[in-house]
Amino acid sequence: MALGLSLGYWGREQPAGQAAAVALAEELGFDSVWTAEAYGSDALTPLAWLGAGTTSVRLGTSIVQMSARTPAATAMAAMTLDHLSGGRFVLGIGASGPQVVEGWYGEPYPKPLARTREYVAILRQAFRREKVDIDGQHYQVPLQGGAGLGKSLRSTLHPVRPDIPIMLAAEGPKNVALAAEIADGWLPLFYSPHDDAHYRAALAEGRARPEVHTRAEDFEVVCPVTVQVDDDVEAAADRVRPQLALYIGGMGAQGANFHYEVFARMGYEAECARIQELYLAGQKDAAIAAVPLSLVEKVALIGPQAKIADDLAAWRESLVTTMAIGADPTTMRVMAELVGD
Repeated sequence: MALGLSLGYWGREQPAGQAAAVALAEELGFDSVWTAEAYGSDALTPLAWLGAGTTSVRLGTSIVQMSARTPAATAMAAMTLDHLSGGRFVLGIGASGPQVVEGWYGEPYPKPLARTREYVAILRQAFRREKVDIDGQHYQVPLQGGAGLGKSLRSTLHPVRPDIPIMLAAEGPKNVALAAEIADGWLPLFYSPHDDAHYRAALAEGRARPEVHTRAEDFEVVCPVTVQVDDDVEAAADRVRPQLALYIGGMGAQGANFHYEVFARMGYEAECARIQELYLAGQKDAAIAAVPLSLVEKVALIGPQAKIADDLAAWRESLVTTMAIGADPTTMRVMAELVGD
């Protein structure tokens, strides 16, 4: 299992120390650096800016939201970054959720799996420098109608690699199966090595389909994992609870929150219902307090260094090929030592 650095997306401004964290990650032998986007900072600009100071780590997006850009625009950015990095770019994409897609981008959300399939097909045509030509339900390239002058085009840029890796962010079983079928890897969120039978089944279903893109042994699973080193386990958990309460309770409408469903599948349906009820009622502190310690420990590494070392055993036996952790320098050094051992 390799280590990655997860930079996420910005809040009101760029977090301090990101350039230093990227430099430390490369010094410590981390495999990769990952940026993200929600509805503020984008994923590509910080990755290019910070990646300019690196020479060896892979540079990945976790994730680029598909509704933010046409497939061709995403392909252009991916090929450009692959050139600038000397073939080190990894394109992680995802459908996001209806609140962001429709509320921020003004695009329709329904049928995200079908949209993803067409989106990836266009990306691969562009990466292979083929003429882009698809008559899909969601994408028509060239557009039929309009001025009537559209024609199939191929990229003027010659890609460094015609097979730039495409990784798919997925939480539900159908989307996880799709990742195994059409992508080079899977980007889970809130994955637990203790409750992954449904993920294994979904990946197996995807791999059993007739036109699988990537061999199982080459398929990557890059998972963000929160790590909090602290002799006080509850104090460490308290630093994780706000994020979990936000995603379970507030990142998506009631009945359409995919993060909620991840934890409900782990057996925390009653707890999730209570957290969501409190969060949507504006009682955020109560929602945070309602996150059980056992739930935190399912998806995060928390507590004294010796406990984290023991808990790593389950992750080593899991589906995860790269664990992407946060940018705290002390934690990065601890995890480099533990994972290296």
